[in-house]
Amino acid sequence: MTVLHIDASINGENSASRAISRSIVDQLTIEGGGADVVYRDLVAEPLPHLTLDAFADTSVLDEFLGADTVVIGAPMYNFTLSTQLKAWIDRIVIAGKTFRYTATGPEGLAKGKRVVIALARGGFYNEGSPASALEHLESYLRGVFNFLGVEPEFVAADGLAVSPEQRAESIKVALGETVRLAA
Repeated sequence: MTVLHIDASINGENSASRAISRSIVDQLTIEGGGADVVYRDLVAEPLPHLTLDAFADTSVLDEFLGADTVVIGAPMYNFTLSTQLKAWIDRIVIAGKTFRYTATGPEGLAKGKRVVIALARGGFYNEGSPASALEHLESYLRGVFNFLGVEPEFVAADGLAVSPEQRAESIKVALGETVRLAA
């Protein structure tokens, strides 16, 4: 099994999404009896914004296509994903490779791949919350991966900016969810 581990938080060791994504990878490799892990830190080694020349470099796409499981640490910044993660997504959403257009509409070509996403959000964005209309991280990622033919799984740590106690509790609950996901 090959696991592609992507981190996109600018918060370094203080990052909740990095801690949760690391735990997911650890659980998957323990439960799966080991795995080849390919790690890409989009902050330490950022991808430039997409240009026409960037389409010639297929290394990011090849990593994605070569992985059985993709684990993504996705922090929410200003109600959506980080620019670092967006630059990565721009390199995997490629017509003819990960999706195609048909007479009946688009078809995802990345079927059979498992994608697990660790979300980290400062507030509460669940349905019914006052800020729910501003949640554009999970909804965007779900839409992108569904378009590619994949139903992503999510582990969320919410309310991280509410208080130190709320942060600790949210991370604890999310880390507990990583054990369930690996089972």
